[in-house]
Amino acid sequence: MIHIAPSILAADFRRLEHQIQAAEAGGADMIHCDIMDGHFVPNISFGPMIVEAVRRVTDLPIDTHLMIANPEAYIEPFYEAGTDYLTVHVEATAHLNRLIDRIKSLGMKAGVALNPATPISFLEEVLAEVDLILIMTVNPGFGGQTFLHGMLDKIYRLKLMCEARGYKPHIEADGGIDEQTGAAAVKAGATILVAGSSLFGQSDITAAVRALKQKAVAATQKTA
Repeated sequence: MIHIAPSILAADFRRLEHQIQAAEAGGADMIHCDIMDGHFVPNISFGPMIVEAVRRVTDLPIDTHLMIANPEAYIEPFYEAGTDYLTVHVEATAHLNRLIDRIKSLGMKAGVALNPATPISFLEEVLAEVDLILIMTVNPGFGGQTFLHGMLDKIYRLKLMCEARGYKPHIEADGGIDEQTGAAAVKAGATILVAGSSLFGQSDITAAVRALKQKAVAATQKTA
């Protein structure tokens, strides 16, 4: 099953509740929150207070992606804000296994993210423990970037690695996702598509979410 996760990084925060509701009406499956600290990535976005505000206006799962240094210090605050899926970067922690255990001990789903240049082999020792693997399909830090097509092979190789070991985590593609790149990512093995500008940048957000989901579902049927 394919899930669409609109990223509020591209939303109009003056109309955040309305835009989240519009995304829901189009069939969004979760709401994606990109957390940036200006250290791990060259940009600053928002913190737990915005995630808490999102929690108040939707019952959809909240998919929080920590693009921050020292993620260990922020597990509890994002849990308390209402996060359902919490994703940390392999590159940001020296004790990934311990961090995954902490996330899951609070009842959240644990995700692990890889930057474009980070090989999937970094996941081998935690593959059995994660619920979600996020493949950055742009270099993280800014919305509206161009999809890196070389990441399609990475998604496909990750899918094969998971299947060979009998694991079925969600594979999430994040960055530069639109109807065309989203369909390609799904064909490669992605099960969650994170999209920001291509959804919230449209005059009809509901129609944009619906169209992305239709294209993604059609891509699964073509590969079946």
